[in-house]
Amino acid sequence: MAFVDIGFGNLIASDRVLCVVSADSAPARRMIQDAKDRAMCIDCCAGKKCRAVAVTDSDHVILSSMTVEEIKEILA
Repeated sequence: MAFVDIGFGNLIASDRVLCVVSADSAPARRMIQDAKDRAMCIDCCAGKKCRAVAVTDSDHVILSSMTVEEIKEILA
């Protein structure tokens, strides 16, 4: 199992990540709000602007201040 640093020392398991999307789109914002309502949202932004949203196979939504391209490069 490989772990990926998504900023500020936070790690996620790369084999559990289903997708990484930009946090700027309306569907992503709705997904974030829904995850917050269900207590399934994990904020790893440390007060910075949220730029990427990672969705895991356990239905957790993880917010990161790194860009989608940076995370995608690390995952590849």
